[in-house]
Amino acid sequence: HERMNVKLLLDQVIRVNVQTEDQIRVLQDLEADQEQLDFWLHPVSTELPIDIRVPSSILSSVKSYLQTHSISFSVIIDDLQELLDKENAEMKMNQMKERSTKSFNFGAYHTLDSIYRWMDSLVSQYPHLVSKQEIGRSYENRPMYVLKFSTGGSKRPAIWIDTGIHSREWVSQATGVWTANKIASDYGRDSSLTSLLDSMDIYMLILANPDGYVYSHTSDRMWRKTRSRNAGSVCRGVDPNRNWNAGFGGPGASRNPCSDSYHGPAAHSEVEVKNVVDLIKNHGNFKSFISVHAYSQLLMYPYGYSCNPVAHQPELDSVGRAAVQKLTSLYGTRYKVGSICRIIYQASGGSIDWSYNLGIKYSYAFELRDTGRYGFILPANQIIPTASETWLALKHIMEYVRDHPY
Repeated sequence: HERMNVKLLLDQVIRVNVQTEDQIRVLQDLEADQEQLDFWLHPVSTELPIDIRVPSSILSSVKSYLQTHSISFSVIIDDLQELLDKENAEMKMNQMKERSTKSFNFGAYHTLDSIYRWMDSLVSQYPHLVSKQEIGRSYENRPMYVLKFSTGGSKRPAIWIDTGIHSREWVSQATGVWTANKIASDYGRDSSLTSLLDSMDIYMLILANPDGYVYSHTSDRMWRKTRSRNAGSVCRGVDPNRNWNAGFGGPGASRNPCSDSYHGPAAHSEVEVKNVVDLIKNHGNFKSFISVHAYSQLLMYPYGYSCNPVAHQPELDSVGRAAVQKLTSLYGTRYKVGSICRIIYQASGGSIDWSYNLGIKYSYAFELRDTGRYGFILPANQIIPTASETWLALKHIMEYVRDHPY
């Protein structure tokens, strides 16, 4: 990790509060001009904060640019490298501890290999409930595994959950791991989950972007996209959540291969996306599609590519609100509920718009903790609290899906 440490020397994350439409335009220009800036939250409306990771080399010029335009900002992460070093050291300590105790710590971040090994142990611990399916390979030829929770039957009505489609959102993958373990260990103990699994299957893709995840561990902690090569560009990767065939190439996705929200050369150009599309279509009986991201504390339903309300908007909204009420009941964590377009920004080519258009009515996306204090570098001690509260919302949605067949 030494090389990575040099590269990210003293970056800061600043939060910009814009008051006017003009100021938003100033920030949109800044985003378009400065490829070195990493926008954690994009300039879209005066309602929402804008978080930017600023490399030390341009820190002073960015700050004076904002001051010149009388745009107020505050530093939310004073020294990003310090947080990254701490995260790295914690992971190393945990790996040593796990090796010596032969255990798996759900309250820690793990490498891809470690998560894949753990999957095998889950399957061997709960062979009658959990199986592992390879749904295809990634661009760099890593297997993509789905954990299937099933008590029998073929092509039963099913619920899809994916985590980690954006590789740097580590609390997402970690929540996926905790949740898979929770489903396996609660079956037969929790009567509601038991009745759910007696009539439905749950499919979980914990590492939806394996290449990106590995890269975020080995080379660039802030990597978000896939790792595919882009013809005619030195910049690699496509934003897998702009690559679905739902308003593909529309607003809120970039044509620039160097952008973090590059939509790719064509819909489903990314094999990681195509693998999921093929599985869902071949199965043909998914009733819910849930994608888990971080950060911002939101529960969203379609559309992202359009601000027009979908046909089932009232139902999706009330189910979402009830789910969030359950989530909040545990630690008081506040979530907002709404359509992607209205609650954050117009974004085309997203997975839940695709699944909804395919006829999967209960399509939702979570943005987990936090609201920006740590952003993508959420401390590991928040993994289990995050996963536990999110579970209450997930369970509510799944129970609702079970009780409202269509």
